[in-house]
Amino acid sequence: MNWMIATMLTGMTAFAATNVDDIVILTLFFARVDKTLRQRHIVAGQYLGFLGLIVASLPGFLGGMIIPKVWLGWLGLLPIAIGIHYLLQPATDHITLQTTVPQKQLHFASILSPQTYQVAAVTLANGGDNIGIYLPLFAKSNLAELAIILSVFLTMIGVWCGIADQLARQPLLSGALSRYGHRLVPFVLIGLGIFIFIDSGTHRLLIQ
Repeated sequence: MNWMIATMLTGMTAFAATNVDDIVILTLFFARVDKTLRQRHIVAGQYLGFLGLIVASLPGFLGGMIIPKVWLGWLGLLPIAIGIHYLLQPATDHITLQTTVPQKQLHFASILSPQTYQVAAVTLANGGDNIGIYLPLFAKSNLAELAIILSVFLTMIGVWCGIADQLARQPLLSGALSRYGHRLVPFVLIGLGIFIFIDSGTHRLLIQ
């Protein structure tokens, strides 16, 4: 039972750390809700885009079925490196980069659907760092742990949409989140990387 709780907390931490910027983007979408862009379009688009990120990260789990877990722990250096990178660059630059979506991608998405698929395209374009975190997380997980993590992710997407919807009604809270939220993210990512490194037993290779 303890491993289930630990896995759930790991999934929640990984999701929150990699989706602080998504709260800002989702808030902007919910603030634009009108007769054309409905709340259901935003929620469906967020789920669709995030499922794409999960599929792109699943090779980490497949690799974990072949490569010994103790060696997969080295992948924990990825979130550590990303966290250090965030510490060395201004948070405002990160938000600007992450919320910028290539016009060609938006145009392609608008052909499929002017609402749902546009939100999905933004989620995918904004998820490069997510894949870098989820790959080692999936790689160190067995099938039961992966199922729990994915269930947590899918639940958290709904929670994130609900929070963003409320923030869209409270501009002051939205501004505070976008201004200060990223200051905690680097430390969470570094902590997650250290957890993967130690939980996989990789640290024992250094003391042999």
